[in-house]
Formats: sequence, structure tokens, C-alpha cells
Amino acid sequence: MINALSLGLMIVGIVFWFWGTWPLLGERSVLFKLHSLSVSDTLGSMAIIAGLLLKIPREWPLLVLALISLAIWNTVLGYVLAYCSTEGRGDD
Repeated sequence: MINALSLGLMIVGIVFWFWGTWPLLGERSVLFKLHSLSVSDTLGSMAIIAGLLLKIPREWPLLVLALISLAIWNTVLGYVLAYCSTEGRGDD
């Protein structure tokens, strides 16, 4: 049962990765594409790590650290990229 749930989470993670990549082919703005890619990559990676956590529970400290790092890093990176994209559009 645990192996099936672990495999299911990993498959969901891979689906999120492809789901976030698909909007890159659209006609939307670069910021929309970047946002959808970063959110789906974060969720997909977190689902894969959760699946690994179920499969190899003896490595839980390292995998929990990876989950926390993913959540913090991708959130901060999103804010930095959003700030950088508005730089130069100021009201001078």
C-alpha cells in the first residue's frame, strides 16, 4: 500500500512538471509563463519528495530539509524575479 501511494505521489509530481511546462508554448506574457512554471515545478518537486519520504522513511531529516528548502527557495526566487521584472518601469 505504501509503495503504491509513493509511486502515485511521484507520478503526480511528474504530471505537475509537465503541466507547468505546457504554458510555455502559449501566447501569454513572460511573467505568467514564469509564474505557472515555478508554481507547478515547486508542487511537483514537493510531491516527488513526499513520495520518496514514504519509500525511504529512514532518510526523513534530509527529505524534510529538502521540502522546506524548496518551499522557501522558490517563494523567495519568485519575489526576486517579480521585483527585477518591474525594475526600470519606474515613474522617473
